[in-house]
Amino acid sequence: MNILITGICGFAGSVLARTLLQQQAGLRITGIDNLSRKGSDTNVETLRQLGIDVRIGDVRDAEALATLPRADFIIDCAANPSVLAGVDGASSSLGVMQHNLYGTVNLLELCKSWNAGFILLSTSRVYSIPALASLPLVENETRFSIEASAHDWSPQGIAENFSTEPPISLYGSSKLCSELLALEYGSAFGFPVWINRCGVLAGAGQFGKADQGIFSYWIHSWRAGRPLRYIGFGGNGKQVRDCLHPRDLASVLLRQMNEPSLAGPRIHHFSGGSENSMSLHELSTWCTQRFPDLPNPIITEEQPQNRPFDIPWLVLDPSRAKQTWNWQPQTPLAEILEEIAQHAETNPHWLDLVAS
Repeated sequence: MNILITGICGFAGSVLARTLLQQQAGLRITGIDNLSRKGSDTNVETLRQLGIDVRIGDVRDAEALATLPRADFIIDCAANPSVLAGVDGASSSLGVMQHNLYGTVNLLELCKSWNAGFILLSTSRVYSIPALASLPLVENETRFSIEASAHDWSPQGIAENFSTEPPISLYGSSKLCSELLALEYGSAFGFPVWINRCGVLAGAGQFGKADQGIFSYWIHSWRAGRPLRYIGFGGNGKQVRDCLHPRDLASVLLRQMNEPSLAGPRIHHFSGGSENSMSLHELSTWCTQRFPDLPNPIITEEQPQNRPFDIPWLVLDPSRAKQTWNWQPQTPLAEILEEIAQHAETNPHWLDLVAS
């Protein structure tokens, strides 16, 4: 089987490429990446040494895509993944749409031409910010939690039918539009499409920043003694996210490619779920125990005001994926955190390498 992975030099793309090769013999992988994420260039030669055909190019360039070898499936990992993209001054709103949406359209045209299947790595940020903010949260000693249930949310997380009513951020909108177009293209032109909405991805080697890859960013910052601050929701760090190692996706990606006509829903959550969820307060406690000889870098001055796009609790319920694919995350949260901590210890200047 021939596979094209976009954004292959990013954290998710590179981990998936290596894991897919380990789990299925005979795969031939081509990857494309524009190396726009600082630090992604460090993965180029490592992937090439594994026999992967890594091309430096951009999904926005249809002519460059046309030169790639034909694939049976495209796994789209390319994106500007920041919820602040297009509104924080670091990138333009048009640039976000060109990269996250127009790039996907180019890939769908390629699938149409090749009669190839398409897998989109999407995001938890396609869900309505006002709806998420109105969930009936309970404030406990170390985190926010949910103790009730409704048709589209429960203590296990939110379901795939949770509201996607705007506002959801420009980033979230670009991914939601990509999902809809992918499903339309697949229906119109007869190729298989899978939409995989992922929780927060984390692990060693991630190019984590404050607005994306928070688990990696927090641990690396703690190890480096860089100041950290709880922002919003009372300034106590009780906001919660779930955590997933991207290698846990590889097994289901192989099934999606090998069983493309499987009946059932095309959109699934792949996440750590409630068992692999953690608040910033709890993450800080973990860091204190893991690095007992280091000073606590948390700035005690609270910033209780909420910022646009911030939400207090977002956990994806992966029950549908378990029902359809018999899938569940394999890497416990403690193992993911320890992997990041060891990477931080052996790469003390990592934040300097990946800072924008």
